[in-house]
Amino acid sequence: MSSVTIKNVTKSFGTSLILSDFNEVFQDGEFVTLLGPSGCGKTTMLRMIAGFEKPTTGEIYIGDMLVSGGNTFVPPEKRGVGMVFQSYAVWPHMDVYHNVAYPLTIAKADKKTVEDKVARVLDIVHLSQYAQRYPNQLSGGQQQRVALARALVAEPQLLLLDEPLSNLDAKLREGMRFEIKEIQNRLGITVVYVTHDQTEAMAMSDRVFLINRGIVQQQGSPEEIYNQPVNQFVADFLGKVDFLKGESKDGIISLKGTNVKLPYSGERRGAVEVAIRPENITMTKGEVGIPAIITKKYYLGEASDYRVQIGEVDLRVISEGRDYNKFNPGDEVRLELSDFLVFDDDGSLKDQLKIQT
Repeated sequence: MSSVTIKNVTKSFGTSLILSDFNEVFQDGEFVTLLGPSGCGKTTMLRMIAGFEKPTTGEIYIGDMLVSGGNTFVPPEKRGVGMVFQSYAVWPHMDVYHNVAYPLTIAKADKKTVEDKVARVLDIVHLSQYAQRYPNQLSGGQQQRVALARALVAEPQLLLLDEPLSNLDAKLREGMRFEIKEIQNRLGITVVYVTHDQTEAMAMSDRVFLINRGIVQQQGSPEEIYNQPVNQFVADFLGKVDFLKGESKDGIISLKGTNVKLPYSGERRGAVEVAIRPENITMTKGEVGIPAIITKKYYLGEASDYRVQIGEVDLRVISEGRDYNKFNPGDEVRLELSDFLVFDDDGSLKDQLKIQT
């Protein structure tokens, strides 16, 4: 187990700046996720921690050991790091036991040590009964657990995971999220996890670093960055949201294209963007609230997904699946907002506001 300290790290390929001025400490035993769209620099950061890439500037420490920086570069195999890639990368000619034992075998560990450590890690990933099977006899989720076991068997200080669930189907992905988190909790190991999937990041992480175009937009707990996004990119990337243009004046925001006026006690004045998450809208057929007309509806099983029109503006509303037959396109409804976010034109955010009812 170990912390990771990143000081003033940048990475460029030629004239292309991939990662800019990354400074952070990932604490011992913390589950950290690097989140962002493809090409944002998150995998590059992970590969620099692993030792597969060198930073252009700055320093990286694992624990107290400088592993990259200046004239120092510690190769990957000497960093005490386990890594799981997007592809399973299991040896097809080896059974599960020998796939997992491989790092110990090349380290020339004695037979008893290999047997004990492989048995322990196979138990942790729930694969003990599959020790003699070959990869082509396993499901995708089982193969990914083999890769995870192989990364853990040498008892690394740090576990690095690069989009390990992206090749699995939706149900397996969901199950593996909880498996990985359970293993991390059980071992108390430090994990740095890379993904573009915000649901994975929210479900698994102690802290999330949301990166865009090589710059960390915001870092914090899942609750912090979801409920208090610092800009419109963060609000849009995490969850579902509609942005409506408005004018803020005298404690009121007037939404353009509608007759809606929202009470507002924040500091924003003039042109603003109002961000409304669909789960923060309650839709009824009562007489209280903002009048709207349903234009479309979609059944998602556990949820009902509606599009409603307010004046010239469209909004998304999500409610329970059992509500699906209560509302139909053409129905006149009323909307009540539980909260919303207000941004400046430059995308900065100072306040999350709740409507007083």
